[in-house]
Amino acid sequence: MNVRLRGIYTTALTQRVLDAGHDVVAASDPIRERFDADFGHDPHDVAVDTTSDRQGVGVTGDPDAVSRLVDHLDVSRDTFVWSSPAPRDAVFDARVTETLGSGAVCDLGDSEGFLPFGSVDAHVEVGDTLRVQVTEPAPPWIDRRPVLDGDIRVRAGPATLVRGESGVTVDTYDDEAGRELAGMTDLLGIEPPDGWGLRWEDAATDADMGALQTALERAVDRADAVSLDDAVDAPRSLATPLATTWLWFGREGRFELDADRRAVTTTMTGHHRIKAASSDASRAVDFVEALDSGDGDDFPFEAVTDTFGPVAGDHVRLAHGKPDGRLIILGRAEVTERDPEGSLTLRREMTPGGSYDALDARRERGDVAITTVREGRWWYPTVYRDDEGNRKGTYVNVCTPVECFPDAVRYVDLHVDVVKERDGTVRRVDDDELDAAVDAGHVSEALAERARAVASSLEDAL
Repeated sequence: MNVRLRGIYTTALTQRVLDAGHDVVAASDPIRERFDADFGHDPHDVAVDTTSDRQGVGVTGDPDAVSRLVDHLDVSRDTFVWSSPAPRDAVFDARVTETLGSGAVCDLGDSEGFLPFGSVDAHVEVGDTLRVQVTEPAPPWIDRRPVLDGDIRVRAGPATLVRGESGVTVDTYDDEAGRELAGMTDLLGIEPPDGWGLRWEDAATDADMGALQTALERAVDRADAVSLDDAVDAPRSLATPLATTWLWFGREGRFELDADRRAVTTTMTGHHRIKAASSDASRAVDFVEALDSGDGDDFPFEAVTDTFGPVAGDHVRLAHGKPDGRLIILGRAEVTERDPEGSLTLRREMTPGGSYDALDARRERGDVAITTVREGRWWYPTVYRDDEGNRKGTYVNVCTPVECFPDAVRYVDLHVDVVKERDGTVRRVDDDELDAAVDAGHVSEALAERARAVASSLEDAL
């Protein structure tokens, strides 16, 4: 298959794609310089794009091709994979359930989407039904709905078919090249389906006849698969010409990708871990590697946090991921201490009401939670104390290896945990939730075995 890759994981994933026997197309200049390979300009079957928060990638394209490619990109036991219920270019009959300042929330059936008011001609109110298409799918761990549009299109490389239009247009500033391409389109001998117009992207002006023919053939096939009647019956899914699958990389996964990248070019220890933090961190990594300073086996925790944070006095979110793709923010905590070896001490003031999860202790005014996280560790403890400093209980969370980013401590919760009551009683909890996650396919058996082993060690230690 032909694969196009973009973002901070591109070099490592290009290596994996080539090792799997697939072709990489539309490669960037740095990728062309790093690899001894023939990168063409043919239309891609699958696009791999880094998510906006740099925590993973979205894989979009032909459903069978996406499924096969994901197997090569699932890099470690702390990589999580989900198929999107609202993939790119999917068409839905939607029902408006809420209007916000800039758009409408739409019920798609198994998911929701966001329709900007500027994406439709008509006025939109709660209860309206309309036909929409997904233009920007959203990963499950980001608090954002997929973005919708009122126009229906199918894309294949530089060719886009737009429902309700006719003829051929070329999106280019070079008028002469555009006229030439419009004329060449007739020579391809491929007619768009009735009711669809063809738009060529600017890149098509540099493509050869073979690439143009392949792109247009694929676009026509996808348009034929989007069989739309005039009656809108919401909510329902009408067509999914493409599939989108999300991969959420954990700390082990990022270091696995470092090894793949290191086989190609200079790669410092923690390359992807640091780049995932922020654009400033990403630029700093590029600078270090440009100086060939990427040697060493230890992750430079002190240097990274000194430069980008967090340090004592900063505030971070506890980004508590769930194996089903949700991301829960447990609250903001103050960093009260940082150990150069890789630990942060976090302090949160607790709101009163209810009780602490799995502990025989009430949440009362003046309570504080003291959490100690260590970069790369598979667990972290939180000690709850009352307003006089007395310990009310300890909750030890078992999770994927912790990552301490400038604005958030991130991990994915693995359900099973260990608690220690005020009287010293130690209990292991939520094994059943871990078993259910394995049965549901959200947690691999290898990852579950690791979580159980960590929980057993914690029981013995406490």
